[in-house]
Amino acid sequence: MDSEKKLAKILKEARKAAKLTQAKVAEKAGIHTNYYARIERGEVSPTSDVLNCLAKALKIELKFPLK
Repeated sequence: MDSEKKLAKILKEARKAAKLTQAKVAEKAGIHTNYYARIERGEVSPTSDVLNCLAKALKIELKFPLK
């Protein structure tokens, strides 16, 4: 599994565990909902700044390399 798909799976699971919508996560992270949806589908690779914002929004810690 490539890194985009691994990240997508982690983010989706964290979002569902937090009982948040994609729109709410995007809002908390300060990014567009469509961009977040593309990240969650593994279509794009977010910058480290965006990853940090997403981790804060979801209250998770991302460690690399992803496992």
